[in-house]
Amino acid sequence: MSQQNKRFESAPETALDWYRAGRGVALATVVQTWGSAPRRTGSMLVIDDQGRFEGSVSGGCVEGAVVVEALDAMNDGEHRLLEFGVSDEDAFAVGLACGGTIKVLVEPVGSALPIDLLEQLVAARAGRQALAYEVNLELGVRRLLHDGHADRMRMDRSGMEDDDETFVAVHNPPLRLICVGAVHIAQALVPMARIAGYDPVLIDPREAFASADRFPGEVIVDDWPDEAVAKLGLDARTALVLLTHDPKLDDPALQAALTAECFYIGALGSKRTHAKRLDRMTAAGFDDDQIGRIHGPIGLDIGAASPAEIAVSILAEMTAVLRGKAA
Repeated sequence: MSQQNKRFESAPETALDWYRAGRGVALATVVQTWGSAPRRTGSMLVIDDQGRFEGSVSGGCVEGAVVVEALDAMNDGEHRLLEFGVSDEDAFAVGLACGGTIKVLVEPVGSALPIDLLEQLVAARAGRQALAYEVNLELGVRRLLHDGHADRMRMDRSGMEDDDETFVAVHNPPLRLICVGAVHIAQALVPMARIAGYDPVLIDPREAFASADRFPGEVIVDDWPDEAVAKLGLDARTALVLLTHDPKLDDPALQAALTAECFYIGALGSKRTHAKRLDRMTAAGFDDDQIGRIHGPIGLDIGAASPAEIAVSILAEMTAVLRGKAA
């Protein structure tokens, strides 16, 4: 398992595993925050009937109280909406300058949170399907939505709706960076992207470039790029970056991306190189809208000179496109 997948919020999967093992289980989720709350909205904690827990809703400030409430909720089968004030002293202990307030939803699995709904959620996450979990806190009505809440999904922003009754938890697949070309820029870009929350994969059939010595601990695919992206898949949470300067390597992956849903396509090269690239895509039958998705020359124009600076510009442009900002 890659490092990014290890960081991927796994509370739903843990809750389902524990429930299937015969343990009483509850999920606790941060639904609203004010001030300098230790954990963002949507953060989750899973608790079993013995008081064991995994995850975090506050960085350690209120977990004990949430566990006690979760044990009571498992007994009566009803969800609970809890509110906590985090003191300045407790906030400082978890690395914040000042305190805040959080609301936490506690849902016993199998009663308040139906097991079939949890199973559907876990299956969708395993299949890299983006969806929203919506719960009306007044009525207790819950549903999974594959469409809707587009702004929340794009911004990865769980939270309460304007009616102050409906909580929406965003469950997006982990972000993924597919980088064609294990070149010097990739050596800077890959670790930066990992810090930013991406799960990077390097594609390069050239042994001299795609070596573990140059990219220790990284996922490296030595297939030809068209074969590699076909195996990996290109979805709406994937960014494709082309860095080889070689049309034999870049173009097959680029053509696959132009017919897929990946949110970002970037290609390294000068304006002259990029113009030739566009001509090749036109000759291959792609229309203006498809070709217009290519960001080239790649990255924001920040005057980048070194490989690391170019990597910064690429990651910044990826972020802008992901979040719906003009790059």
